Amino acid sequence: MRPNTPFLGALCTAMVTPFDSQLQLDRDRLCQLADFLLDQGSDALVAVGTTGESPTLTHAEKVEIYTLLAQHLKGRAPLIAGTGSYSTAEAISLSQAAEKAGANALLVVNPYYNKPSQEGLFQHFSAVARAVEIPMILYNHPGRTGVALSVETVCRLAEIPNIVAIKDSSGDLIFLSELRRRLPDFVIYSGDDPLTLPILAIGGQGVISVASHVAGKEIKAMLTAFAAGQMDEALRLHLALLPLSRVLFCAPSPSPTKAALALSDMPVGGVRLPLTALTEAEADLVSQTWNTFVKENRAQ
Repeated sequence: MRPNTPFLGALCTAMVTPFDSQLQLDRDRLCQLADFLLDQGSDALVAVGTTGESPTLTHAEKVEIYTLLAQHLKGRAPLIAGTGSYSTAEAISLSQAAEKAGANALLVVNPYYNKPSQEGLFQHFSAVARAVEIPMILYNHPGRTGVALSVETVCRLAEIPNIVAIKDSSGDLIFLSELRRRLPDFVIYSGDDPLTLPILAIGGQGVISVASHVAGKEIKAMLTAFAAGQMDEALRLHLALLPLSRVLFCAPSPSPTKAALALSDMPVGGVRLPLTALTEAEADLVSQTWNTFVKENRAQ
């Protein structure tokens, strides 16, 4: 039988990377954000993923973030390190550094830009997994990487003992349904907050979330309600979360999420180029959506 809750937890937050006024890593705020997210219901934290602006972080910054968070968490929650790259050698180097730093698992995205074949994808993920001992989560995100894992390739990769899960942001429920049919013990995480409930309904076991930065308690409640068979309550929470989840992508991520965190009294600085701050209209939309969400869901 599949476990109802994967060992890394059902609610994992893909953390933003806090920056100071000079857009340098804000180490103190990084640790404060980790505590904030755990208090809001996150079971595990993902560092240096897409939401963490990984393309603009140096290798040294990434390793420092893994190390700081592992030392700060001290086993209170699993740390999942984003270590993907379009270079297999670089992904291996980052993965080994994350393992050495104390990460509990890896999140490795499809190699982007160079568009490898399915055999290339298989060999890439295989090489990374076999270079470490800790568990690895595949991250299938065709919209950002230009290439998608096939069901057959995931089935091949699932035979490697430490490839234990997939985070899927394809939006393809048929793909995920077929994965569940063929791999009954493989953990499936939603990679899109608005699709978390539909993915749970076809056998998913959790979400690697962006919206949990500011709505962790509500997302955790939705997951808990679903697991308890309280489908009406799970649907109510899903619909309540939908406008907020969508507005966090009204501009390139994570700019809207960083703006929402500032509204939640957890400012984390700006974004590095080529990302830019929200326009006035975008900032107003995020603020209005956030205020409506709080009024409708957190009124005492």
